[in-house]
Amino acid sequence: MSVRADSAMTDATGGYVHGYHEREDQRLIDQAGSLVELLHHDTRYADGAYVLEAGCGVGAQTVTLATNSPTARFLAVDISAASLDAARRRVADARLTNVEMRQADLLTEPFPAGSFDHVFVCFVLEHLAQPEVALAALRRMLRPGGTITVIEGDHGITTFHPDSAAAHDAIDALVELQARAGGDATIGRRVYPLLVGAGFTGVHVSPRMVYVDDGRPALVEGFTRNTFTAMIAGVRAEVVASGLLSEARFDQGIRDLERTAAGGGVFCYTFFKGIGEAPAT
Repeated sequence: MSVRADSAMTDATGGYVHGYHEREDQRLIDQAGSLVELLHHDTRYADGAYVLEAGCGVGAQTVTLATNSPTARFLAVDISAASLDAARRRVADARLTNVEMRQADLLTEPFPAGSFDHVFVCFVLEHLAQPEVALAALRRMLRPGGTITVIEGDHGITTFHPDSAAAHDAIDALVELQARAGGDATIGRRVYPLLVGAGFTGVHVSPRMVYVDDGRPALVEGFTRNTFTAMIAGVRAEVVASGLLSEARFDQGIRDLERTAAGGGVFCYTFFKGIGEAPAT
């Protein structure tokens, strides 16, 4: 899935194809809420740990991180002042006191080497033209032995019932649109080699599949409809204007994706969660 590319590492190196508006902000919140258990049941930080959230966007992940580790300290960084304002409101509403927020471009490495115990990056790398450069910069900001957590999705590993060639065409159009903007919507499969290539050691990656059928109504609404289908539908104008698909073909794809959220429908999507360690020396 796609988080705001106004995150703190994307301004000069990638583009955000989903747009900046209230509907997209809500989609990100729905996404985060529906995936808390799947992605974050094993995300915990020790007492006193100093954690950098790189590219916090509107704070959709920040609240979960800080709530799960109330005795850790978080610095949530983003390049967008507007996104940080939204994130601050979300953190304040949750009455969290262990989060600081700062506007910065992490590609400029604004923090000294070894500043953090941990780094958390979620749905950011997919929007970067050079994700390996960003990861190397983050590694330098980690203390020796510190860890990084990276979570990314992979639009190329999407399956559903009833199957639909038109729906796959609509998804592929978003993948191509993102590629033209300098990103990679299938980056989930690259998490392991990217972390290793950036100099992290002890890298471990685990796939996290979202499986949705009509016996899981919360996921039908929160993920199939309000996260994934809404994400594809949100790029309709750009896809049609670019000539990637006709209006009729794209609209058929969206109708078919919506059908997977109806009775008897099934939808599956795979995320990848990678953890690596900064070398001790």
